[in-house]
Formats: sequence, structure tokens, C-alpha cells
Amino acid sequence: MNRPFKIPRSVLVVVHTPALEVLLIERADKPGFWQSVTGSLDAEDEPLDLTARREVAEETGITGGTLQDWRLENVYEIYPVWRHRYAPGVTHNTEHVFGLTVPAGTPVRLNPREHTAQVWLPWRAAADRCFSPSNAEAILQLPRFAAECD
Repeated sequence: MNRPFKIPRSVLVVVHTPALEVLLIERADKPGFWQSVTGSLDAEDEPLDLTARREVAEETGITGGTLQDWRLENVYEIYPVWRHRYAPGVTHNTEHVFGLTVPAGTPVRLNPREHTAQVWLPWRAAADRCFSPSNAEAILQLPRFAAECD
């Protein structure tokens, strides 16, 4: 069965507690690569907030929490190791950033095909551990967006 090409529009969801503890998950296909929840749209017309909720549920099992669209976009070059997932000639992705506030102690159930480990870290430590510069920058913005929610 041929898999359709990925749509070069995605979400980045910074899952965090009210105390700004951030959930990071380790990629199964790249051990040592820690990140927030990410994922591409399933269809061109899929609303971004539904993409964010779907990806969080698929990757972590978390279905609740307060989702906030940070109205930030990152355009970045797709790492060569993952370009085969996109149509020929596609080299860049547009990422839309969200925050998801969940209670401390929220259980996490990883999808083992995608991620092998999870950790909750204070926001600065989480930013330092991310392999992706756009993910680290999003986490560094967390205190500002969390204050806007209060």
C-alpha cells in the first residue's frame, strides 16, 4: 500500500503543567532526540486545533487539558533524513505552535512506535534538552503565553 505524502504543515504542542513543567518525549527513530508533541495535518482542511488534539492523544494518550493557540508559525527546512515522507521537491515545513495546560500528575501513555521515553522538566531545562531549535524557542516562550492564560 502506498502511503500518501505528508502535508508540509504541522503543529508543535508544548504540553505543560500550571507550574511550567514541560513534557518531553524521546523519538523512537532517533534515540536522544527529545521533543514536544509534533505532527502533520491529516488533510489540507483539517483545523489546526484538531490536529493538535489528535497528535497529543496519539502520541501521549492525553485527551484533556486547555489548548491555547500561540499564533506562532515557524518555517524550517525539513531534515534530510525525513524528506522522503514528503512530495518530491518539498524542503520546508510550516509549523503552528500551541500550548496545552494539563494538571500535574497527568498520566502519559506513549505510542511505542513513535516514542520510547518521557520526562517532565522545568521549562528552561526542557528547552535545553530539545534537539529542534524551533521547539526550544517555543518552550522559552512558555512563561509569556502561560501568563496570558491566567
